Amino acid sequence: MNQKEFMLLVNPFKDKVFRMAKRLLVSTEEAEDATQEVLVKLWNKSESLVDYKSVEAVAMTMTKNYCLDQLKSKRASNMKIVHNNFTDREASLQQKVEDRDTWNWVEKIMNDLPEQQKLIVQMRDIEEMEFEEISKILEMNESAIRTALSRARKTIRENMIKTHHYGIG
Repeated sequence: MNQKEFMLLVNPFKDKVFRMAKRLLVSTEEAEDATQEVLVKLWNKSESLVDYKSVEAVAMTMTKNYCLDQLKSKRASNMKIVHNNFTDREASLQQKVEDRDTWNWVEKIMNDLPEQQKLIVQMRDIEEMEFEEISKILEMNESAIRTALSRARKTIRENMIKTHHYGIG
């Protein structure tokens, strides 16, 4: 496989690899390093990539494992979820403020979720990945992923209701 063929293969998902790395590592620089590391590992395996059904799933698994290794070695309990593209550009200023506040509450609640649930919510609700893809990356069966996602969403929903209805009725 030459460089051009490799780039054609990885271009469709390299931004997704970066977003996942950024979500897990928070730092843009660390996410760029992780993305580069994963792409180098893929390049080193370039001749055997044709054997895989989904190179994207392999890349996402490599990204998850690399980031989790980085977190374990540096700061396992200091993970923060960040998302900058939540508000609608045409929304009013008041709506933007409310959206940002709501997203900040969701982030706080998500930070208290178990790590596995955080990853599942990130991959399914933010990255919009399919259950089958998440299943391969996390090496879990789909029903366990659906259950964990349901529990995470329920926790987020219940905490948002408590937060927004505090002192009312």
